[in-house]
Amino acid sequence: MSNILYIKASPRSGRSHSVAVADAFIESYRQSHPDDKIKTIDLFREKLPAFDLPAATAKYRIMHGEEHTQEDRRIWEQIVSVIDEFKSVDKYVLAVPMWNFSIPYRLKQYIDIIVQPGYTFTVKEDGGYESLVKERAVFIAYARGGEYSVDAAKAFDMQTKYLELILGFIGLSDIRSVIVEPTLASGADVAKQKQAEAIEKAKLIAKAF
Repeated sequence: MSNILYIKASPRSGRSHSVAVADAFIESYRQSHPDDKIKTIDLFREKLPAFDLPAATAKYRIMHGEEHTQEDRRIWEQIVSVIDEFKSVDKYVLAVPMWNFSIPYRLKQYIDIIVQPGYTFTVKEDGGYESLVKERAVFIAYARGGEYSVDAAKAFDMQTKYLELILGFIGLSDIRSVIVEPTLASGADVAKQKQAEAIEKAKLIAKAF
């Protein structure tokens, strides 16, 4: 039995193309893996801890073994609880729309919380990095209003480049994905067709995930 963490990074709920595809993936996965457990995090509803000055101060005091307060400990424990939840599962599913050529700010906040030295990566004696979250599969449903998979438009795609780079940095290199595009540039009929095609692909991937 495996545990799945389904991370929704769109606030649009029923109108989100990425969520529609990821939901279809999850439903297909449930049918193929009925004993597995799935936990969903909606990042636009989740109360994520802020990674602000108090959090950064607590981090460096505690991780460097410096004198720290009870408030430092409380703040840092909130960060660690999110990391522990992320690391406690066997597989990941993400629904990620493109915002301004990149990812939504709530997903970036989540990433800034979980990517921490000693927890999801470590620095080796030679100065290199070692990933600490390994041998786990990831499925990502991407959506974007334009078409960024072809020609010169590829240069504007910071969505897949950044997300897959940072996930690979912590050890998640087994990434399977589908992309719904364009969801806006070519009209509603094309968007509906592209979503349907992506859903069928996602269902097939889910069966062997």
